[in-house]
Amino acid sequence: MATDVHRPVTPKTADPAPGSPAHPAPGPVHPAPTSASVPHTRAPATAPAAAPHAVHVEGLTRSFDGRPVIDNLRLDVRPGEFVALLGRSGCGKSTLLRILAGLDRDIEGTVLVPRRKAVAFQAPRLMPWKRVWRNVLLGLPGKPERTLAERALQEVGLNHRSGAWPKTLSGGEAQRASLARALVREPDLLLLDEPFGALDALTRIKAQRLVGELWRRRGCAVLLVTHDVEEAVLLADRVLVMDEGVIAYETRIDLERPRDITDPRFAELRARLLERLGVDTAAEAA
Repeated sequence: MATDVHRPVTPKTADPAPGSPAHPAPGPVHPAPTSASVPHTRAPATAPAAAPHAVHVEGLTRSFDGRPVIDNLRLDVRPGEFVALLGRSGCGKSTLLRILAGLDRDIEGTVLVPRRKAVAFQAPRLMPWKRVWRNVLLGLPGKPERTLAERALQEVGLNHRSGAWPKTLSGGEAQRASLARALVREPDLLLLDEPFGALDALTRIKAQRLVGELWRRRGCAVLLVTHDVEEAVLLADRVLVMDEGVIAYETRIDLERPRDITDPRFAELRARLLERLGVDTAAEAA
């Protein structure tokens, strides 16, 4: 699995010399697919036999106007692991996801992520002047065939709408088109930034089930940013709580799949996470 390495723009200390214990000797990976991924990127010369992590973040700091939104953060995600990230608005969740996606490189610290990664946002971000299948292929190099898009659309149950205009899609259909656009890239890491936030309750449940099925089928690592505690417990192997720019709490979700929200263990995990987020569960129950 080829890896992108985001290095600090203004590191606090100088990098150790290559080959030192703190900085193993580097070695080659395939060049970045676009010029946009070249700045602040360095790749090791000898790829390890098996990558221990799909994501490795060490000492990550991102500041805006001198104020750190992410502050010396550390994070590891294993290959194939589904991780959900919770936190109050403004705690840095979406900033972290943008950094992992390579959309923000003005950082201090080190971020290692797979070269093949894809992101889906809360807004589907479909181009209204392109038919659905062309939106799915948007940004891919070369001239990919329509059949490639239709295979991805079939996987999300939207192949019958491949020739439609985006404005004719429902909210759930548009979000599925966005997922197809991510899946067509065959990602080793799928980044989801509140992709169900704008959906109605019934469509949201269907979308959650779809993402769970796609993850089990694809086997890629997933990082889901969400405000929905129940959604996090329903989907994730591990749930993280972000607070003041760091991972303040994490817990494994050792419940059988598919998960039952009426299971007392589910309710206990949900309550514990809500308390970590500052929600008074006793008052909620009353």
